[in-house]
Amino acid sequence: MRTPIVTTLLLAAALGGCAGAPEQQPGAERLTVEVVSTLAHDPAAFTEGLEFDGGTLYESTGLAGQSTLTAGPPGGPPAVTATLPSPLFGEGVTVLGPTLWQLTWQDGVAIERDSKTLAELRRVPYQGEGWGLCHQADGRLVMSDGSSRLTFRDPETFAVTGSVDVGRDQLNELECVGGDVYANVWHTDTILRVDAATGRVTGTIDAGQLRARVNPTGAEDVLNGIAAVPGTGDFLLTGKQWPTTFRVRFVPVPA
Repeated sequence: MRTPIVTTLLLAAALGGCAGAPEQQPGAERLTVEVVSTLAHDPAAFTEGLEFDGGTLYESTGLAGQSTLTAGPPGGPPAVTATLPSPLFGEGVTVLGPTLWQLTWQDGVAIERDSKTLAELRRVPYQGEGWGLCHQADGRLVMSDGSSRLTFRDPETFAVTGSVDVGRDQLNELECVGGDVYANVWHTDTILRVDAATGRVTGTIDAGQLRARVNPTGAEDVLNGIAAVPGTGDFLLTGKQWPTTFRVRFVPVPA
């Protein structure tokens, strides 16, 4: 997600600093990140969505007139790139076999694409803003819009089929793993693990050490990008305009 700079500065001030973590959710497991390895990341990429499909890593980037969707090996140059026409602002992405869905921020359309060529197949309108997107094992889409709600959508029609309230707003980039949804909280170093069936936060993950290692200087250069590494318990995490992608494990905070 991207806001005008004045709004961004006011919001950052209201939050008491963009790296601040939200309060601990009652009953939620306290976790942190253990870095396994690092990969190169395009420092110009304004990351909005990150997802694996097999060995291919898909990344959706934002900024009007600069938004792209790429697919390729993690840490390497993309094999395929699609550019969104201005003024579309790219947001979350999720891959459903032969096709994928890519959100736009305030443009009111989701773009369905061929997952191999990234060619646009159609656009489907929706109400409100688009931030994060992932899908569950049954294909059901899970979408965030910057509020405290996760909205479920039909993978074929993109129609709304339900929602849950997480009780914490600014939910941004999403990653679905089993019955859980991992959600970046915008302008913090925190990722929430959410039970998709109930909206209950079951884990709060502090990824602040990653920000310290890349030392971003821009107000918008925040943690944003979660991709579960297939066949492992690891995740790739990165941020907007970060030069590094981190392969991590989520581990309990030491007592």
